[in-house]
Amino acid sequence: MESKKLYKNPREAVFCGVCAGFSEYTGLDVTIIRLLMVLLGLSGNGIILYFIAAIVMPSRPQ
Repeated sequence: MESKKLYKNPREAVFCGVCAGFSEYTGLDVTIIRLLMVLLGLSGNGIILYFIAAIVMPSRPQ
């Protein structure tokens, strides 16, 4: 069984590639992930979580 790893995906990035990375990891459409992130952002916590993820998540190796 192959182990999945969570990476930022700068190839499909709009800003930092965090949502594209989560989309690739979960198998959900990137639009759904981005909409969920916007909803989290409206609460204030999503913005903080996004930037923490952008700093902590490694970029996908080439």
